[in-house]
Amino acid sequence: MDERYHGLRGRAKECAVLDRMVAEVRSGRGRAVLIRGDAGVGKSALLEYVVGRSTGCRVARAAGVESEMEFPFAALHQLCVPMLDLRDRLPVPQREALAVAFGYSVGSPPDKFLVGLAVLGLLATVSQDRPLMCVVDDAQWLDQVSAQTLTFVSRRLFAERIGVVFSVREPATGSTWRGLSELVVGGLADEDARALLDSVVPGRLDERVRDRIVAETRGNPLALLELPRGLTAAEIAGGFMRPDARPLWSRIERSFALRVGSLPSPTRKLLLTAAAEPVGDVTLLFRAAKLLDLAMSAVVPAEAAGLIELGVRVRFRHPLVRSAVYRAATPADRRDVHRALAEATDPAVDPDRRAWHRAHGAAGADERIAAELLSSADRAQRRGGVAAAAELLRHATELTPDPATRAIRALAAAQAEMQAGAFKTALKLLRGAEEGLADELHLARVSLLRAQLAFASGHDMSAPRLLLEAARRLEPLDGALARTTYRDAMAAAMLAGGFADDAGFLEMVRAVRAAPRPTRDRPGDLLLDSRAALLTDGYEAFVPLAKATLSAFRMQDASEASELPWLWLAAVTAADTWDDESWSILTARHVQAARDVGALSELPLALNSLVVVRLFAGERAAAASLVAEVKAIGEATGRGLAPYGALALAAWRGDEAEAVPLIEASMADVVARGEDTGVMVTHWARSLLLNGLARYAEALPAARAAAEHPLETAVVYWALAELIESAVRSGRPELAAGAYERLAATTQACGTEWALGVRARSGALLATGGAAEALYRQAIEHLGRTQLRMELARAHLLYGEWLRRENRRQEARPQLRSAYDILTAAGADAFADRARRELAAAGEAVAEHAARTSDTLSAQEAHMAALARSGLTSAEIGAQLLLSPYTVEWHLRKIFAKLGIAGGAVP
Repeated sequence: MDERYHGLRGRAKECAVLDRMVAEVRSGRGRAVLIRGDAGVGKSALLEYVVGRSTGCRVARAAGVESEMEFPFAALHQLCVPMLDLRDRLPVPQREALAVAFGYSVGSPPDKFLVGLAVLGLLATVSQDRPLMCVVDDAQWLDQVSAQTLTFVSRRLFAERIGVVFSVREPATGSTWRGLSELVVGGLADEDARALLDSVVPGRLDERVRDRIVAETRGNPLALLELPRGLTAAEIAGGFMRPDARPLWSRIERSFALRVGSLPSPTRKLLLTAAAEPVGDVTLLFRAAKLLDLAMSAVVPAEAAGLIELGVRVRFRHPLVRSAVYRAATPADRRDVHRALAEATDPAVDPDRRAWHRAHGAAGADERIAAELLSSADRAQRRGGVAAAAELLRHATELTPDPATRAIRALAAAQAEMQAGAFKTALKLLRGAEEGLADELHLARVSLLRAQLAFASGHDMSAPRLLLEAARRLEPLDGALARTTYRDAMAAAMLAGGFADDAGFLEMVRAVRAAPRPTRDRPGDLLLDSRAALLTDGYEAFVPLAKATLSAFRMQDASEASELPWLWLAAVTAADTWDDESWSILTARHVQAARDVGALSELPLALNSLVVVRLFAGERAAAASLVAEVKAIGEATGRGLAPYGALALAAWRGDEAEAVPLIEASMADVVARGEDTGVMVTHWARSLLLNGLARYAEALPAARAAAEHPLETAVVYWALAELIESAVRSGRPELAAGAYERLAATTQACGTEWALGVRARSGALLATGGAAEALYRQAIEHLGRTQLRMELARAHLLYGEWLRRENRRQEARPQLRSAYDILTAAGADAFADRARRELAAAGEAVAEHAARTSDTLSAQEAHMAALARSGLTSAEIGAQLLLSPYTVEWHLRKIFAKLGIAGGAVP
């Protein structure tokens, strides 16, 4: 066997994979690998192999500890502490976020993705001197925020000399680990397993018995090494252990428990104290042992048995030893050691772990300990540890003796659990929050949280109704919260549409209008009133209210995270009233506000909206860059979102091979999530694509499906325009006439240049002779005064097509040439091809257009080039694209090479 694999029998394939990873990291390509496998299969040994092979690299280590899962950033702190002297090299926002996360300073809770970017920057800075290898064992026990941060970093490794290797015990589920390169480690092959077993079993084994043992352990190395210990020759010969239904790891743990049980009582008590202490602090163990009247010499039998090592830190041979010791102890003994550890912990240095030990040492309800846990939860919340705060609040709730106080704390715990994504736990806590307190405001907040859980879980179609009921209940108690809840109910109903179990739009808007007015109207109050008027009084009543609302929002400085949902609804309202200027301004402001507050959960939604704005303006490169940014955020965060922006971009491009798979995937996704609005958008995108390809009969059913949506929204109006064009060209003028009546009613009411232009263009399709020509000219005049270059180009195209069909070829050419130039520059290739064919039919040859920069570069590179042109530094570009500055510089060098630039600014 190759000497490199000494001590890792049967792992040549796995070692080769890890060797390649180390080599790539040394060469400047960041890599991350997730080693998965059952307990005892040898994951930790493979991590040690990586460390041994990483000569010349700096090695950073961390390990998850099951009891540490309640402490935010615990594992991340382990990994980063030796590097923190370099944190001054980070941009100020990242440096401050890291300081708050690690408890070195006080501030607003940092966005977890900003912390992730800070950690990425810190590791990248360290790796500039020499490659950095980060090794994380037992990653299934990382605290949630450490796991999210480290996987975020792992997904953003490109041109850094950084490697990250996790080991995680099966089954490891959820989105945390999604997208990482996996190395699945199974049991040893039979030949290797037999050899390993022979090395630890004295004497000669019957071959059939050996085969039975190998089969029973499934080649698990730890099982092969540990389970024979302490068994008699007869037990081994009999097949080593009777088969049972318990998983293998529990059998290994039981084997360790048997070995621990044979140790002297003081040794077992000292082992229990070490097992209950999460961080392996030898000094703390010594102090706790003294309080328990235990001599440290009691550890000697455990060391001799190979169960524990006391060096710089306390280290169990395997996590299963630690869990076996703790599980085998009586509840009374556990409480004793936790109380001793609490007393031994300095409250000034580590108040959170002291409170945690006190909680586990409590025999029953205890208000003082509950209060300490609340303080710990508050500190966790301020550091951004939402999951940790939720767990601490849950413990505090359990230890609270007063029923009324317990109900209040249960609600707070449920809110934190919802923020952490633990919806089932939150629902359980809500049941406790309803007990012991009759205060109506508290009960109203409980109903609100239940409604929010229904919405956040994504598949509960009762969310609009539950939010409406919660808003009504809050009306007499908290007017501001009630109106915010009405907004959320309206947004949920808009999203769910026909999927909701009882959308009840009219009921909802009547409730909004009947609700008590605030003493001073805010823009959000005006927005609610305008949306309500749309559904109760019709579009004509809606428009003036909406215009006043949009004016108020354009003057408002919405820089708080709480304002982001209002900005989204205001931008939607601008589109619904054909106000292209407000639509552009408010959507761009929504994006900037989401960036400013670091709301990466909100940013993809805002970016997708801005993609559509940019596409209507004919800014294809900008739209493609934004789509690339949405994709980058999704990859970095592991969060999915219906690809509305990418869908619209593909439809405008007219590339069927690209667009159809996106359309099909989007439809499946939005139907599964119950997003009726997404269904409408997807149908509209299909109709746009097919009209561009001049396949009008196929576009018609998609346009009809989008236009039949029950809500009056901008996408419905856009679909009506597609319906009119596809119906006229398919020989279905009666369908076009009905669609035109609906479109005319909205466009006439708001009277913007955009509205009047689309109305005239659509009307011209239904008219003949001089009437049609007059309408086409009106459309071009109106749309020429807007920012909407694509709407204008389509007016030129339709007018040119009409003129050519009227045999007025010379007059058609300027219209078709204008359309072709705009459409080609905007990358609307299918529509541009329509214009090219018509120009050829009108007798004009079309010259090839020069390649666009965005055709030479990838979408991400084009976006990066645009940011560099605007004067942003590498660090600033990295902060926006969630990359390290070194990766940005690497990409910029590639961009310069593609464009043939030796140096200087990106064109």
